[in-house]
Amino acid sequence: MSNPPVRRKRATVHDVAVEAGVSRGTVSRVVNGERYVSDEARVAIEAAIVKVGYVPNNAARNLVMQRTQAIGFIVHEPHSLFLEDPNIGEILLGANTALSDADYQMACLIVDSERDTDRVARYLSGGFVDGVIIVSARKNDPITRVVERLEIPSAFVGHPPDLAKAPFVGIDNRGSARSITERLLATGRTRVGMIAAALDRDSGADRLAGFTDALGDSFDPALVESVPLYSYAAGRAGMHALLEREPDIDGVFAASDAVAAGVLDALREAGRSVPRDVGVVGFDDSAWAVRAHPALSTVHQPAEGLGRAVAESVLSQLRGEEQPAGGIILETPIVWRDSA
Repeated sequence: MSNPPVRRKRATVHDVAVEAGVSRGTVSRVVNGERYVSDEARVAIEAAIVKVGYVPNNAARNLVMQRTQAIGFIVHEPHSLFLEDPNIGEILLGANTALSDADYQMACLIVDSERDTDRVARYLSGGFVDGVIIVSARKNDPITRVVERLEIPSAFVGHPPDLAKAPFVGIDNRGSARSITERLLATGRTRVGMIAAALDRDSGADRLAGFTDALGDSFDPALVESVPLYSYAAGRAGMHALLEREPDIDGVFAASDAVAAGVLDALREAGRSVPRDVGVVGFDDSAWAVRAHPALSTVHQPAEGLGRAVAESVLSQLRGEEQPAGGIILETPIVWRDSA
């Protein structure tokens, strides 16, 4: 049997001090970014750090400071949707950029079942993160209750209605849905339906409310097909069901671009031409919108900006700063393309 590899001994502050010819206290001041160290000593210490291969033990330092330098990024969605939905990815990248700039790590936590909820609750209770970002929280979300109980600094993407005072970053889902539905109606469509998704969270419910607002007295609940997720498969199945019930439909507002992509394929399979027979609009202005054929008219959701802003909110709380009342709302312009 071969002998196990010998692990190299980790360089210490003492090794750096000996190499640089200074005290350990002087080395510590340089490592911790403190002033009152001569330029000559600082140059010698920095050269010694490189030579002996010293890496500061941040874990020990964080233990003393009771900080982990990590933020949890909690997504309450099925695992498959986490990979399919480009908005989640953009939000994650935006948040990670802000956290990285502040020298924080991100811990990504996906909640897709009761077992996931218990696992993530134990993780949060263990003090492994300094704060959390929560995406796709539902009303009466058990993870949200855990975060509240532990009093962890947190911020939400979106604003669940049962969290009146929680810091959040979001968009005007209702107003944006109303605007794009009105734009669709202005093209002359008279039988406009909706594939409404994710009605168990604020974004889905608000988009349906905006659609209802736009139609006013002409709103017909029979023209709304509800699906559980913002997904391609849900949109395709929902459109088939709506066509079977209401074959004379000539316009569709899909609650997301992924849903709209499924709607387009279902219409194509039914022999309907878009936009000649049916005008279709989506929501998000994600990768789904530009890859669709025809390209989707949609609402631009600044996903990366949402991620960056929600991360900044958590970091601001950790610095003890006051949070803006009413949260932060980002703008969502309409992007008009060929599908309508």
